[in-house]
Amino acid sequence: MQQRKLLRIASTLAVVASLWCAPSLQAQEPAGGVTWSKDPASHCEFVSPVSLTTGPTYWTGACPDNKASGPGMLRRRDGDRVGPAFYGDMQAGMPVIGVIDDEGYRVGQFKNGDIGGDAELEPQVRLDAFRAAAKAAREVAALYAKQGNAASSRHYETVAQQLDMQIE
Repeated sequence: MQQRKLLRIASTLAVVASLWCAPSLQAQEPAGGVTWSKDPASHCEFVSPVSLTTGPTYWTGACPDNKASGPGMLRRRDGDRVGPAFYGDMQAGMPVIGVIDDEGYRVGQFKNGDIGGDAELEPQVRLDAFRAAAKAAREVAALYAKQGNAASSRHYETVAQQLDMQIE
């Protein structure tokens, strides 16, 4: 009798503990099946859009709680060769909206592992994506200026102006 009572209490505690832990487990895999990456230099964590391809990807922007967040840039690099870039908003390591610049623009929200997968992009989403991208490029320019890297700062200010031109 005493063993059954203890077994029932233990079972109840196990259910309560699993329910208590469930929300934090879901927060770690919000988009199921995504692959988390780390910036090779800062170790900031993020999910990289598929269009950036696999390989060393760097985050330039804020990294609270070791997750890329806010406006910034994800940039693929192979040694000294630069690859495509994502300019836009990140939230807790996940891309939200922006533009991938890879010899043309891929524009939109982050869905199904990539940016801009919608065949028919709503005009407002397109505008919002370019605005987010231009803001991100300006943030990157400001970070480089703060570090004393005037050439990179000017480059990303030019990128911001090019992205702004897509809005008009």
